[in-house]
Amino acid sequence: MTTVNVHAAKTHFSRLLEAVERGEEVIIARRGKPVAKLVSCEGEVRKVRLGGSAGEVVIHPEFYDEMTEEELEDWYGKDEAEEPLV
Repeated sequence: MTTVNVHAAKTHFSRLLEAVERGEEVIIARRGKPVAKLVSCEGEVRKVRLGGSAGEVVIHPEFYDEMTEEELEDWYGKDEAEEPLV
């Protein structure tokens, strides 16, 4: 984390923005007291690896079976279960 005074922040603002884009935080101080923090708008970057949960999530084979009439009634209610789904 970099700390600069107000004068340095005005003078070197472009450089400070470049530092923020690289992921650094910049504190701007007035008379040695912190008054502002420059941080990236992007926030924390999370890297997601595809397949990262492989083997942790299991879908039971029955999940893909068609629902029975009774299950359809429980799910949609009796009136809607009687209507064709197409």
